[in-house]
Amino acid sequence: MKNVKVYNKLVRDKIPEIIVKNGGEFQIQQLDELTYLEKLDEKLLEECHELTQTSDKAEEVADILEVLHAYADVHGFTMSEVEVIRRNKLEKRGAFKKRILLKSATLIDLNNE
Repeated sequence: MKNVKVYNKLVRDKIPEIIVKNGGEFQIQQLDELTYLEKLDEKLLEECHELTQTSDKAEEVADILEVLHAYADVHGFTMSEVEVIRRNKLEKRGAFKKRILLKSATLIDLNNE
């Protein structure tokens, strides 16, 4: 009897080819847009969790970035557009390089800054 592992998760496009190349078999489903968006959410959370659990940070950041490219594609914007937004926020609000933990503040709306 074959050892079948159930995944039910979004995988990269070439994974079925890799499974066959390694002598395996698979079942897949082409996702509709709503399910695809749900599975992208799950994949992003999975990759973020993996980032916190591994020493190979660059590998997991690359996986997260690939998921973000998929998000951009499905929502009709480019990563170049995202980069412009990121840079604007960097100029207005800074980065995270100073490692600042905001412990408390008087009531202000940080979203309008």
